[in-house]
Amino acid sequence: MKTSIRNKFEQLRERLEELDALLASEGVTGDMEQYRKLTREHADITPVVKLWQDFLRAEADEKSAEELLADPEMRELAQSELSDAREAQTRIEAELQIALLPKDPNDERNLFLEVRAGTGGDEAALFAGDLLRMYTRYAERQGWRVEIVSMSESDLGGYKEVIARVVGQGAFSKLKFESGGHRVQRVPVTETQGRIHTSACTVAVMPEADEVAEVNINPADLRIDTFRASGAGGQHINKTDSAVRITHIPTGIVVECQDDRSQHRNKAQAMSVLASRIMDAQTRAAQQKEAATRKSLIGSGDRSERIRTYNFPQGRITDHRINVTLYKLDAAMDGDIGELIDALITEHQTELLAALTEDNA
Repeated sequence: MKTSIRNKFEQLRERLEELDALLASEGVTGDMEQYRKLTREHADITPVVKLWQDFLRAEADEKSAEELLADPEMRELAQSELSDAREAQTRIEAELQIALLPKDPNDERNLFLEVRAGTGGDEAALFAGDLLRMYTRYAERQGWRVEIVSMSESDLGGYKEVIARVVGQGAFSKLKFESGGHRVQRVPVTETQGRIHTSACTVAVMPEADEVAEVNINPADLRIDTFRASGAGGQHINKTDSAVRITHIPTGIVVECQDDRSQHRNKAQAMSVLASRIMDAQTRAAQQKEAATRKSLIGSGDRSERIRTYNFPQGRITDHRINVTLYKLDAAMDGDIGELIDALITEHQTELLAALTEDNA
């Protein structure tokens, strides 16, 4: 292991000692915002420092085993211990490399999930409904909560557009690579001659802004319209102008929310979605600028890119970014997409490690 990397881990060990002292000091809870930052940093550093200490122990075990090799009676035992110590070092060093990768500050956030029907008319809308169900079932498996923010239903079921808020620990870290074009190949329910059709939906996954104030929105740049909600919702919801449409004039982003009876709550929810969309647009612009010098296949935020195909006749799901095909489409549509998500995360980490190696070369 390079001296520069060893020094980084030693600095983290020293910082953990500082944090232990700070969190044990009197009056630390006087500033709750600062206290939360310290506890968050402590939680981030602790597992890394533990790994570093495990690595140092494995190094010490290797040294002890090498010393024992000189004793003929202990040689067999020493060789076994030496092998174990070296294997442990190799394993831990790989984990430490991942621990050094730059953290995405949005990983622990909640998110807004938007699914829009694309080419394919009613069949695309039905597929949008299938995708929402897939993500909802996956979220349930993770113990997350899913709230529908707004929806525009199609005549045959499904959605022309639906926005959901996903609330849960690490939600964005798991679903952030789902943004892009999703293509489905199947025989639509409206098809009388059994022909396979191809339809598409666009998925956007955006981290929720902690506060609307986190994104600089000038009130003068907003046009806010109220109107009567359409569709199901009972008598009251259709008799009052409770629905809200907010247009951000500089970017042209439009957000509607009509799922609550309260105009105030609909406005607050719409502002939250708007802030996340603006933050997402800023993030994607920065990623595209960075991609000009280093192309990153995963996490590029390019929603026009076709990322996945769901082929129902063959029962397969293919992710085109990582060339992974699984023949478990029914299970995937029921939310069993952990294998794909883990593969995407691993590929992303591999890209980051390669970039880190380039930078440290």
